[in-house]
Amino acid sequence: MVIYGKQIFLYTLKRHPLLIEEIYLAKEVDKKLFNDITKLNKKIIRVDAKKAQALAKGGNHQGFLIRIKEFDFAPINALKKSDFLLVLVGITDVGNIGSIVRSAYALGVDGIVVSGINKINLEAVIRTSSGAALDMPITLYKDTKSLLNELSQVGFKSYVADIRGEDIATIKAFAPKRVLLLGSEGEGVPKGIINRCDNIVKIPMERDFDSLNVSAAAAIFCDRMR
Repeated sequence: MVIYGKQIFLYTLKRHPLLIEEIYLAKEVDKKLFNDITKLNKKIIRVDAKKAQALAKGGNHQGFLIRIKEFDFAPINALKKSDFLLVLVGITDVGNIGSIVRSAYALGVDGIVVSGINKINLEAVIRTSSGAALDMPITLYKDTKSLLNELSQVGFKSYVADIRGEDIATIKAFAPKRVLLLGSEGEGVPKGIINRCDNIVKIPMERDFDSLNVSAAAAIFCDRMR
């Protein structure tokens, strides 16, 4: 898969050089950066603007593109060994997913499960997470109810975000093994799944407004629960 943009380009060079298969440059780079690139002993290909746009599928590549090895989802059994998981229920917007992955990685979440959907665009998630998706274990799991059962069996307590919940700021302590469920902004988490969770939590609004963007809410919840 091809990822692009200067920030994620530099992040991948520094953090994940073993994932790199080919490097594409559509602009001149400074001598120091070019020396850093050549030290990786990877194939460097100069491309024109048309080819770069094709590789980036019209995205803003800024002249920096990398082909990396295919991304593998983490097995659910590996995530069961974690202490703090985040489940995204029916969230499909890759911009939101990427932002959530970035915040969750920075705030200490051990892994993310994308549930209730059949597939996600991993290239876009890696890009919109500024590369954090390369470091965060991510699993795709279709049936959220079955997922909750599996996690419960290994000691996880579930917290689901919903407007009817308890103020997250008033909770003094969270379970050692905890999983937070977040739904899409339009639909939220389905009632049938909410009813299966151990705790319902919310972020109260100071003003009369529907809700926060789900990625902003995720960052607040993760910070309060870490």
